[in-house]
Amino acid sequence: MIEFEARLIAILQQDSYILSILQTVERLQLSDCWVAAGLIRSKVWDTLYDYHTKINDIDVIYFDQTDISEDTEKKLEAKLEKWMSGQPWSVKNQARMHLKNNNLPYTSSFDGVSHFPETPTAVAAQIYRHEIKIMAPHGLDDLFQGIVKPTPYYVKGTKLHSIYKERMRNKKWDSAWKNLIIKY
Repeated sequence: MIEFEARLIAILQQDSYILSILQTVERLQLSDCWVAAGLIRSKVWDTLYDYHTKINDIDVIYFDQTDISEDTEKKLEAKLEKWMSGQPWSVKNQARMHLKNNNLPYTSSFDGVSHFPETPTAVAAQIYRHEIKIMAPHGLDDLFQGIVKPTPYYVKGTKLHSIYKERMRNKKWDSAWKNLIIKY
């Protein structure tokens, strides 16, 4: 994982747009706050497969049990928009996201990311003390090897497996990144 983590950090450091996103999110000064999911996954795959995808959203996650209101998330999105306008900001407090799939409450952003549907999307980055930090509860092997498989909460036989299968049907990632291996 250390080798892949170093590669991911290098990829992010070489992208001035993503660096500006990480720096803007850092300005929120929220504890346990990360840029997660598709932005990072797609950047790695774009780099590996020499492709360029459109950014649909910028997932910003944090964990705060004291205020789980969606209004707070909207206010944070407005701050980000003020600082870096025209971006598809999407801020979610992981302290309330367990409700989406009727899970037990999450205990941290790490716990929230570990509950993302597929392993290469269960990744996040932040700038902490001027350094890029990576969070990958299920490791980075699948991300860098182009393997898409469900996280343990979405594997076949679980109540959430149908969500994973539906995402794979809708996302059609293998039409953009031809060498991906999608497992069900």
